[in-house]
Amino acid sequence: MTDPNDRRPPPPDATAAAEKAAWHERAVAPAFAKVPPRKERFTTLSDVEVPTLATPADVSGDYARDLGYPGEFPFTRGVQPTMYQGRLWTMRMFAGFGTPEQTNERFKYLLAQGQTGLSTAFDFPTLMGYDSDSPLSLGEVGMVGVAVDTLRDMEVLFDGIPLDKVTTSMTINGPAAVLLGFYVALADIRGISRKAIGGTVQNDCLKEFIAQHAWVVPPRPAMRIVTDSIQFCAAEVPRWNSVSISGYHIREAGSTAAQELAFTLADGLEYVKWAVARGLDVDDFAPRLSFFFDVHNDFFEEIAKFRAARRMWARMMKERFAPKDPRSMMLRTHAQTAGVSLTAQQPYNNVARVALQAMAAVLGGTQSLHTNSLDEVYALPTEEAVTVALRTQQIVAEESGAANTIDPLGGSYFVEWMTDEIERQAMAYIHKIDELGGMVEAVESGYPQREIAASAYRFQQQLEKGEKIVVGVNGYQQSTDPKIPMLRVDESIQKAKVAGLTKLKAERDQDAVRVALQDIRETCRTDANLMPPIIAAAKAYCTEQEICDVFRDVFGRHQDRPEF
Repeated sequence: MTDPNDRRPPPPDATAAAEKAAWHERAVAPAFAKVPPRKERFTTLSDVEVPTLATPADVSGDYARDLGYPGEFPFTRGVQPTMYQGRLWTMRMFAGFGTPEQTNERFKYLLAQGQTGLSTAFDFPTLMGYDSDSPLSLGEVGMVGVAVDTLRDMEVLFDGIPLDKVTTSMTINGPAAVLLGFYVALADIRGISRKAIGGTVQNDCLKEFIAQHAWVVPPRPAMRIVTDSIQFCAAEVPRWNSVSISGYHIREAGSTAAQELAFTLADGLEYVKWAVARGLDVDDFAPRLSFFFDVHNDFFEEIAKFRAARRMWARMMKERFAPKDPRSMMLRTHAQTAGVSLTAQQPYNNVARVALQAMAAVLGGTQSLHTNSLDEVYALPTEEAVTVALRTQQIVAEESGAANTIDPLGGSYFVEWMTDEIERQAMAYIHKIDELGGMVEAVESGYPQREIAASAYRFQQQLEKGEKIVVGVNGYQQSTDPKIPMLRVDESIQKAKVAGLTKLKAERDQDAVRVALQDIRETCRTDANLMPPIIAAAKAYCTEQEICDVFRDVFGRHQDRPEF
């Protein structure tokens, strides 16, 4: 019987290798002599050179050890035993613009169109921990997401939406504990049990320092705040995913698929390490960690990435933290089609790109999916464009047949070869990060930042040389592009937001605000959990910036290190 824990590869299939070599000499070489290859190298989007033909000679895995069955270790074929035969993935379209009133209207529209979960985009001031009345917010309020300054905004944002019936994802990182505090406070005020609310807060501070650069405090105090929220959610909000460990922004910054996978999983291991060091049992919080990956254009590379991610996470969690609960080793993931792949040139091509990316995410086994709209390269999506993006998911679900069987590409020689290759490359990065002492130390040294920048530069060179083709950009161009409708956010909303915030600040209990902020300040200087005083401050209608300014005062500010 095969030992599923035996990691040694079986001996190569010598017969298959010899037969493949003979076929190449007999058939391929003469054919290429008549019609030369279209390219000097055939590679994935991440520049991984692929075999002309994958055969048993290229796959050295063992079924029980490397694939297994869905819902069972190492989860390569899926985290649930029935996958989409039991329940489809959550269709969670990213939404948020302008005021809470406008976004609330978009939420209700999407739910009426068949969306099954909410996903909240915040404007850049909110992402950075600043209020709408800050001088730093000028011109940015409501532009790339909804502006949320206080619990009052949260009350409007989710007006008429049952928090105990709909799960909510919030794409917020540096100030994530504050927005989570607002949401929990809203549930408390509505009389909804904390145990009944479900959702996700991105809360991934490490990828901010690596890729997106929307932070509040330096890495180590940021990790302390994240660990506080993990501990709080494990005890108080058991249906909440306390961290959505995000590779999406790493990939959008220019990483390869293997780098996205490696740095994301390394971030996840770091959060687990800090929580265990806090004294938490791994099985008390790891089942509620979730992931968030990009889905780029290379169809098979992306499918393989998801499969490798589940296998790698399961093995590393088992080896490093010895959990007893199998759910602690499951990698559950949200996916979003690649925003960076959308082109302003020939924008209707983006519909085809998104459809292929959505299919790759489903064949890769995602639990949740956002499909980008064709106009998002220009602006936030119009109602018409976001409906097309949602319908794309529904067509994949209902008409393509992709959801009718589990892991339909499992066993494909090429997919299994690609899964092994991505894992091999990603593990090399993880070993390097281990040598550096972990992800915090790696981020402080600038290692992942340098690797991503180098990959982005290489890809740009390939585009400029024509080695990679983007349809409509450096190939198949046309002189004019169709004009498409665009959503425009009125800049006057900042005046309205500032007026409302000024009124709230004048009407709230000033003594309660002062006491609440002082409680947060004192808690920052102790080992106590920050979430209870944050929630109390939310109920006193303290603003996001007031709370974040306390963090900045106590923990300091982060300055990104220059790289030359």
